[in-house]
Amino acid sequence: MNQMRTGPASPSCGPAPAALLAAFAGALADETRAAICMTLLEGRAWTAGELARITSVAPSTISGHLTRLLEAGICVTERQGRHSYVRIADGTTARLLDDLASHAIPDRDAAHAVPVVSAPDPLARGRTCYDHFAGRLGMAVTDAMERRGLLRTEDVFELTEAGRAWCAEAGISLADEGRRRLASSCLDWTERRRHLGGLAGARLCARALEEQWVVRPAAGGRALEVTEAGERAFGELLGLTAQAWR
Repeated sequence: MNQMRTGPASPSCGPAPAALLAAFAGALADETRAAICMTLLEGRAWTAGELARITSVAPSTISGHLTRLLEAGICVTERQGRHSYVRIADGTTARLLDDLASHAIPDRDAAHAVPVVSAPDPLARGRTCYDHFAGRLGMAVTDAMERRGLLRTEDVFELTEAGRAWCAEAGISLADEGRRRLASSCLDWTERRRHLGGLAGARLCARALEEQWVVRPAAGGRALEVTEAGERAFGELLGLTAQAWR
């Protein structure tokens, strides 16, 4: 008698697609983990302790939830200085979560908003991070470059051809400097988003200091103040107004 062959997958094939989908869905099937994802959809990164406070659960509890989200590939961690931050893994995952949230909440018209942790001015307005812009000024420059098609920011930061041409027109030299990446991302500790670093970020900051578009306050330190010349330059080069960093 002939027997029907069910054709089980070979062990080398890995988990079945249905199992992978179930694992992904299971990672989201918890109110606390859903709240974490809604918080991270704002586009910022947060520490485990901050997420515990935002979602009103104990730090020991948040750890287990974050492990599930990390194992499912929904979130990743990123280290900056002494702290480890959690963010959505990539743009594709963020769009999927955003679509799911919009489907489940029909009248939802914006991502769940969480206030950014306050930081003392003027550091929050603008400062140097190593040798490139950070704070609201750094994010304003990064966002403007992305909007204008000068910079790709999904997953790995990368200058476009238009971005290279823009740098040349703005007098920003991209001459090779060892093995340093032309563009890289750096997690901003006040804005909790990634700003432009790398050679392009450093050279832009150096030019701004040289031309006195930005200056150090009399007290010194890493803070930067945008001058009137800087307001004009950032307006002409990137269409920014002072409100972008104030």
